[in-house]
This record gives sequence, structure tokens and C-alpha cells, in this order.
Amino acid sequence: MRHPFPDPARPAGPSRRTVIAMACASLATVPLLTPSRAAAASARATGLDDPAKKEIAMQLVSSAENSSLDWKAQYRYIEDIGDGRGYTAGIIGFCSGTGDMLDLVELYAERSPGNVLAPYLPALRRVDGSDSHDGLDPGFPDDWRRAADGDPEFRRAQDDERDRVYFDPAVRRGKDDGLRTLGQFAYYDAMVMHGEGGDLGFGSIRERALGRARPPARGGDEVAYLHAFLDERVWAMRQEEAHSDTSRVDTAQRVFLNEGNLDLEPPLDWHVYGDAYHIG
Repeated sequence: MRHPFPDPARPAGPSRRTVIAMACASLATVPLLTPSRAAAASARATGLDDPAKKEIAMQLVSSAENSSLDWKAQYRYIEDIGDGRGYTAGIIGFCSGTGDMLDLVELYAERSPGNVLAPYLPALRRVDGSDSHDGLDPGFPDDWRRAADGDPEFRRAQDDERDRVYFDPAVRRGKDDGLRTLGQFAYYDAMVMHGEGGDLGFGSIRERALGRARPPARGGDEVAYLHAFLDERVWAMRQEEAHSDTSRVDTAQRVFLNEGNLDLEPPLDWHVYGDAYHIG
């Protein structure tokens, strides 16, 4: 994960579109929803944790992190991108220098003792907080790919750590602030890049946004608040050279916001780093 030093994120924690309405002849056999049930169904549909919306979130993040909508191909991804965080790997950019890769491999070792990555745990503990590869080279990248390709348990561990550390806390905070799906995604994407803590982390970005606008849960306007949040996110990104390209906000999230698409309903069209993407 792309966390600014010295405070890596450690929060505690754990298709598209509905089908067209049925033909009139079949409607008589379908029980009508009561108003309360209809409202409940609508509320469920607006959350990023709805499976179809979560899939969209994964694709949006993958377009920014890996220049591809095929996020499931990223379980095996690993490289040092030169941002001072050591190896970046997996579906959400777990980093050897920020602690979340260590947490992931520890979880994997608990579930699958003796796995191919377990011998690297001492080295991962040593390099935490640095960009060092000491004890990881030359075999770690190949063994990471071997685990991702051959062991479903490693892929499940990546999913679970993503949800525990980033996705679930972001969605929970977004719902607490009264935000709909786009706002919840804005929180999630910020946590993915910045982590929770530190002056450039999600918590500080949110606090600065709250100083400029109120979220819906505090009686404010959702669009105005999200513009404030994205403004503060862009500022935080520009403080680090590795994050100075802000297109994942400017030509993606801001586009959806300006379109009034607060529920992230497809079709979605956006650009990241100049590349065009579409979800139909």
C-alpha cells in the first residue's frame, strides 16, 4: 500500500445494473414491496459494499494502480516502483516498507503453515519502514507469483486483508458521514494510497475537508463536501513526488461527482494517467 512514512495505516477491522423489469404478464405473480422494504432495498443498493459496486471499486482502483480493469490479474503483481516503499505487490499494492505486506504474509502463514512465503517473514520484519530488499532478493518476487498463481489461500488472504484494513473501514466511515457510493469510494481510494495516519493520511485529509464543509450526516450538502474532500486529497497527493499525478481524482472521481453520479451507476467513463477506461 502506498503509505507515507512514518505512519503506515493500521486501522482495526474484519453484474452491474439491475435487470429490466419483468413483462406485464408476470407482474401479477410478484409480491409488491412495502414502502419500508423498498426503502431498505434502495439503501442497500447505494453502498459500496454491494457486490456489484464493490466490483466497480476494484476496477477503478486497478485502473489507477495497475493501468488495467482486470484487478484479479494483480494477485501476482510485484515490483519496486521506486517510491521509497520497497516492493509493491498484490491486488491493492501491499508494500514491504509499510507493514501491510508483513501483515498479509503473517496471515497467510497462520492459515497455510510452511507456505513458500513464510521463510521471508524475518526479512519482512527487518525491512518494515524502509525501502530495503535485504533478505528478500533474489527469490521473493518469484515466490510471490508462485503463491498467487498456485494457492487460492494466498488470494483469499489478500482479499481479507484488503477488506479488513482498507475497504471495510472506508465504507463504514463513509456511511457514518452519510455518503453514498461515490463518497464511500473516495474514502476507500484515499485509504489505499495514503493509509489512515499521518499528516497526509486519510484521517487528516478528512479532517481538513470537515473544516471546509459538512457531510450529510452533519446536515451538509454531499456534493459540496465531496468537492472539499477531493480538494484536500489532491493537496495531499501533491506533497509526494510519487503521487503528484492527480488524474485518479481529477479525471475520474471528480468527473463522476460533476456528473452527479453519487451512486456510481454505470456506464462509467474516466481517464487515469491519460488512458481511457469504460465500465458499461
